[in-house]
Amino acid sequence: MEGGRNRWLAEAPGRAETYDDRWAELAAKGENVHGEADLVEWLLRSNARPAPSSVLDAGCGTGRVGAELARRGFDVVGVDLDPTMLGKARSRDPEVRWIVGDLADAGLDFARTFDLAVLAGNVLIYVEPGTEGRVVANLARHLAPGATLVAGFQLEPGRLDLATYDDHAAAAGMTLAERWSTWDRRPFAGGSYAVSVHIRP
Repeated sequence: MEGGRNRWLAEAPGRAETYDDRWAELAAKGENVHGEADLVEWLLRSNARPAPSSVLDAGCGTGRVGAELARRGFDVVGVDLDPTMLGKARSRDPEVRWIVGDLADAGLDFARTFDLAVLAGNVLIYVEPGTEGRVVANLARHLAPGATLVAGFQLEPGRLDLATYDDHAAAAGMTLAERWSTWDRRPFAGGSYAVSVHIRP
């Protein structure tokens, strides 16, 4: 894929060096910077997935979420298109399997399934426009029966909307189970951000 066609590579070049600064500043203020990991853990425990539960950190970036989940004992694989971001992830936790890959690539194959796939950090609004359905389908085929897909992203004009996302999930055989406005499960009643949970039957 041409790098310029991916919104992240086109709109945020060089962000790897500064991406984690915001989270470090928030942590220094005593704020919780692991809301995504908290929700993933809660979902897996609630669904009584067998231990150690497995997580695909899709669009993992610098590994902030995946490394935290690995620290908590989950079996984590991270994938991202940006090799510089993945370099940071490998430095953060060299034991996790971090893979360079395009989530929209039909040839993407992890040769396994997962109990949960998480798309944190606005991943779905940064993929190549028009490939969102392929991304969802690729993730769905790597989910075990009863497994979960959770995605959080900004709702911005001209980018992916919730109705379209739900259509993509339904086409991939996924059913909407929950939707919140934040990773700490505040009810969704419209607004500019949503966290959606879909289940593979």
